Amino acid sequence: MAFEYEWWEYFLIPWIAGFVGYITNVLALQLTFYPLEFWGIPLFRLKDEPWGIIGWQGIIPTKAAKMASISFDLMTTRLLNIQEVFNRLDPARFAEVMDDAVLLLMDKVINEVAMEYMPNTWSSIPKEVKDDIIVTADNESNAFLTHFMADMQSHVDDVVDIKQMCVNACVENKHLIVKIFQECGDKEFNFIRQSGFYFGFMFGIIQMVIWFFYNGSWIMPVAGFLVGWATNWLALKVIFKPIHPQKFCGFTVQGIFMKRQKEVSEIFARVICVEILHIKAIWTAIFNGRLSRNFYAMLRAHTLVFTEKLVVEIEPLAVAAMGADKFNQMKEDIAKKVMENIPNVIDSSYQYTQEALDMENTIREKMKALPPDDFEGVLHPAFEEDEIQLILLGGVLGLIVGFIQLFTLFA
Repeated sequence: MAFEYEWWEYFLIPWIAGFVGYITNVLALQLTFYPLEFWGIPLFRLKDEPWGIIGWQGIIPTKAAKMASISFDLMTTRLLNIQEVFNRLDPARFAEVMDDAVLLLMDKVINEVAMEYMPNTWSSIPKEVKDDIIVTADNESNAFLTHFMADMQSHVDDVVDIKQMCVNACVENKHLIVKIFQECGDKEFNFIRQSGFYFGFMFGIIQMVIWFFYNGSWIMPVAGFLVGWATNWLALKVIFKPIHPQKFCGFTVQGIFMKRQKEVSEIFARVICVEILHIKAIWTAIFNGRLSRNFYAMLRAHTLVFTEKLVVEIEPLAVAAMGADKFNQMKEDIAKKVMENIPNVIDSSYQYTQEALDMENTIREKMKALPPDDFEGVLHPAFEEDEIQLILLGGVLGLIVGFIQLFTLFA
């Protein structure tokens, strides 16, 4: 049978199919993660969908809230019990590392408020009496901080929502959720890119045989679509399936990602604790999160008891100078100013708290021990949510390349 085209044109078909498979996989991955914000004209754009009439936003950034919620639901239900973690803190040690900062704060607040409410009386109070107040503050601040932290440990779920904190961080900075998936799945994403060529080349051999016997104009575009579709589909399946090790022809086979459970556990724990779940972020969530009202109510109760003990020595003089009602208001203002300034001095506890909570080790070791079915949920949400879109995207890109191939090489 005579060749209708030059032999080398047939020879190029598998190589072009391999190129199509590689390019479609690379582009599909790129469009999974980028751009972080919508690029284009968001006309007729549906909520939580990556495309508009003109434009695109990465699939994961588009659904950052949902993707993060799935991942951090796994973390907070299977890997990290925040009550258990906070119980590792020693309230007395916490008080010790915070003591100096709180003492300076109390000295400043008492002087400011006293000068505001009774400037003349406060100025005339002997230095020895003022010093006694500071000594009392020094003696009582340790008990104040110890009791406060013990109370907070008992009600930590009432003052901070760790899952919501992590989800909010990923929604506000979509780079974080992208980084989690990219670093945990780095080897898998490289496999997807490279496998596109090999799978595409194999499909291209079949395409070459078909083209030799029948070269209808629809063959190249359809083949391009099928190559783009199939390479994405195969790559995604090989990454996660089978979940459990299985014997096949004498070999043990398991999904590529599933084999890396120990390695991924270390990466996930490190990225989460460095980028999101660090102690500064936790305290910020406590101070400003949706449960902050509970925290400040707890802090206020302890601060009022602390303040009461500090001003007991000047109470007779102060009441005589301003009246009981105003004196009570002064105590409230002292407590209020202490509460307002605690966020400014809490960094004194960061190093101790970070070391005591030891969250990175906890997450890493518990993730290593997860059953394979649960471990799959670390990365699979990045694809499972929109798997059909990713596969279709590969098909559409392959279709475009197929038309280019038809009109240039076989025109």
